[in-house]
Amino acid sequence: MVKTVVALMLVTLLISFHSWAKFTVVTELSPPNQTWVNDQVAGISTELVKAILDTAELEGDFYMYPWARALSTAKDKPNTLIYSMAKTPQREALFHWIGPVALFNLGFVTNQPPQKVHIESLTDAKQYRLAVQREDVAAQVLQTLGFEFIETADIQQSYHLLAANKVDLVVDDPRYVSAIEQAMNLPDNHFRYVLDIEPLSVRGYLAVSLATDPELVVRLRTAYQQLIDTPLYRKALFE
Repeated sequence: MVKTVVALMLVTLLISFHSWAKFTVVTELSPPNQTWVNDQVAGISTELVKAILDTAELEGDFYMYPWARALSTAKDKPNTLIYSMAKTPQREALFHWIGPVALFNLGFVTNQPPQKVHIESLTDAKQYRLAVQREDVAAQVLQTLGFEFIETADIQQSYHLLAANKVDLVVDDPRYVSAIEQAMNLPDNHFRYVLDIEPLSVRGYLAVSLATDPELVVRLRTAYQQLIDTPLYRKALFE
C-alpha cells in the first residue's frame, strides 16, 4: 500500500512538473516577425510561437537580444526556445528543431540611388560596403561567397549604419523593409531593395536547447503540427 501511494505521488509530481514547466524564449529584432511593442516581444512569428506554447500547455518568458547573444543563450541553457533561426548544417546538431515559424527571401538593400549603387549580380555587390548581423545565416553564406562586411549586433544597427551612409548595403527581406522604415521614422521608399541572394531564401525555425526534457520536445512538436492548418500559421509562413 505504501509503495502504491509513493508511486502515485511520484506520478503526480511528474505530471505537475510538466504542466508548469516554463521556457526561456529568445529572439532578435526582425520586423514584422519579431518586434518590440509596449515593452514586450511581439510580431507575426512571436504570435505563432506563443500559440505553440499555449497548445502544448507550456509557458514562456520572452526576451529580445542581439542575435549572437540569443544563439549563445539557447545553446547553453536548458528549456530555452529560439526563433526565427535558419537550419544550417553547422547548427543542425546543436538543437532540437520544432518547425518553421517564418519565411525569408533575403537580398541586398540600399539607401543610395541607382547611379551610385548599381547591382546586377553578386559580383557587382562585392565592391560596396556591407553590414551583416553577427552569427546570422547571411554572414555565414556571404563569407563563403567571398564577401567582406561589417558585423553588427542586430538588423536595426545595420540599418542605422546604412541610414548614416557608413555602409552601402544591408541584407533583408523586401517584404520587411517598410516595417523598418516605420520603426526608424523614415519616409516610405527611403530604402531600396536591389537584388535577391538566392542562397538566402530560407525558412526561420523554432528550435529548443538540447538539454531540454525529451517529453517537452515531443509536446512542442505535437502542438506545432496541430497549428499547421490554421490562419495564424499561414500568416507567418506564406503572407
